Amino acid sequence: MKASAAPASGELVDLPVVVGVDGSEPSLRAAEWAADEAALRGASLRLVYASLWERYEGAALADDLGRPSEEVMAENVVGTAERRARRRQPGLKVTTDILPEEAECSLIHESHSALALVLGCRGRSGVAEALLGSVSLAVAGHAHCPVIVLRGSHDTRIRSGADGRVVLGVGEDPAGSAALRFAAEEALLRGITLEAVRAWRRPLHEPRAHPLIVGDPAHLHEAQAAELVEEALGAVPAGLHVQRRTIEGFARDALLAVSRGADLLVVGARRRQGRSGLQLGRVAHGVLHHAACPVAVVPELL
Repeated sequence: MKASAAPASGELVDLPVVVGVDGSEPSLRAAEWAADEAALRGASLRLVYASLWERYEGAALADDLGRPSEEVMAENVVGTAERRARRRQPGLKVTTDILPEEAECSLIHESHSALALVLGCRGRSGVAEALLGSVSLAVAGHAHCPVIVLRGSHDTRIRSGADGRVVLGVGEDPAGSAALRFAAEEALLRGITLEAVRAWRRPLHEPRAHPLIVGDPAHLHEAQAAELVEEALGAVPAGLHVQRRTIEGFARDALLAVSRGADLLVVGARRRQGRSGLQLGRVAHGVLHHAACPVAVVPELL
């Protein structure tokens, strides 16, 4: 990986990559991965800890230091994460902050001035480890910048080379989408392939007399999916190696299948300004819970 690679979007160069840490091993692995991401983009790394998060085992050290346990715990959390990040990228600019807020609110606020927000996938039991924590899900559903959740059994190191690939889930309005721009930028910076994937299905009750349906009715739906993929890839930068793929089936299942062996899966999340509540579609929700690789959810403002 080339740590000195220039960011593809010059207007974003001063924004940091932000990581939410809480002392857990998944969040420390997220700090390592985010250090690579920041170095790749020529950005700084910002580690934030919300002090109302679940306490971790290091808080007991406060008894020997004569300070409030919450204060000591918070310093231990950000200090450990900073050491892990600096070991991964020694020359990286790293800042830390301890925020006296709920994790969800603080991270969503941070997303207003972040290049990207990186989170670990929390889990204690076998069942919980397969699903996404409530904080990560809430942040992904409301953030104002791309949110990357580190799913899968990855080694936390961003790879580069011909064998890697960034997978883009192509949506209904692919031309000029923020998800497309983010996925293309990631693939270009890493020097790996961008794979654009669009799922298609033949409706259960296809109208046989429809004038556009000639020959095999399924061919029409597959062709429409292929057209959307081509529309999406029409805006990718020159020199980027791309692959096109259409898959019959549900979009969530198709993306989960291609996530195996991928370096990053990118999906868009349509945001309606002024609308409250979780703004994640079924596809984004599904891949966040079950993908086999890190997932980036990119807000698409409507």
